[in-house]
Amino acid sequence: MLVTAILSGLVLGGTYALLAMGLTLQYGIARIMNLAYGELIIVAAFLAYTLFATLGLSPVWTLFIAIPAGFALGWGIYGVLMQPLVRRARTPAGLEIDSILATFGLLFVIQGLLLVSFGANFTSYSYLNVAVDVFGTKLAANRLIALALAVVLGGAIYFALTRTLWGTALRAVSVSPVSASLVGIDVDRAARTAFALGGALAAAGGVVISMYQTFTATSGVVFTMKALIIVIMGGVGNILGALSAGLVLGLAETLVATYVDPGLTLATTYGLFIAILLWRPTGLFGRAAR
Repeated sequence: MLVTAILSGLVLGGTYALLAMGLTLQYGIARIMNLAYGELIIVAAFLAYTLFATLGLSPVWTLFIAIPAGFALGWGIYGVLMQPLVRRARTPAGLEIDSILATFGLLFVIQGLLLVSFGANFTSYSYLNVAVDVFGTKLAANRLIALALAVVLGGAIYFALTRTLWGTALRAVSVSPVSASLVGIDVDRAARTAFALGGALAAAGGVVISMYQTFTATSGVVFTMKALIIVIMGGVGNILGALSAGLVLGLAETLVATYVDPGLTLATTYGLFIAILLWRPTGLFGRAAR
């Protein structure tokens, strides 16, 4: 039972980490708190469901549609909704407040469209829901594929951000936008790229989630809150922190649900969040204030 719980926790934690990476890019680099982030996840989940139900298209192949579409949607949202706010903001705090209000409204727009299109019922589909033997225990094949996809996608974006000139420029904007502009980095374009990349990761996460979880048109808020908790736990703008905190949260939730009570998973999430903030207010990998 322990092996099963650990493997299930790694699947859930890997998915959480993938989701949180997108939000940490948007918040850490673009300085935008996107409360509609979870709705983008659910849009991608419904896209995977629709393509599977109507065309029989595997969610793995759907990723090749969802990721570019998520990037384009994020790029468009930034240009239409966020860029005017960025230009008129006098302080970073002012931008955060304006972005919270704007994306809060966007949340209900997307949620309303999803409710009209798909209703409020729980939705799922059966994709490779067959048992596979792993280390002497049984685990559904769709969960193993979800874990593999989360590792590959998360590893690819981590490599791009830490081993390429493009990624270095984005991280420089995260550390100090003013200093980044002094060395010739287009801060506005970097912020828009980070926001669009966050949309692509949200879309990827939505497709991965749809493979093994049920979801509804109103589930986005839950994913937004968990992604935000992971971002803060790991340290705002820190990709390694998001990966680590996502895995910790997934394992903690699964172990509590298995050995204590499934009803305590949400309490575990917030209890762990509060404990880390009390121990290290800047997050596991956050930069300490000087």
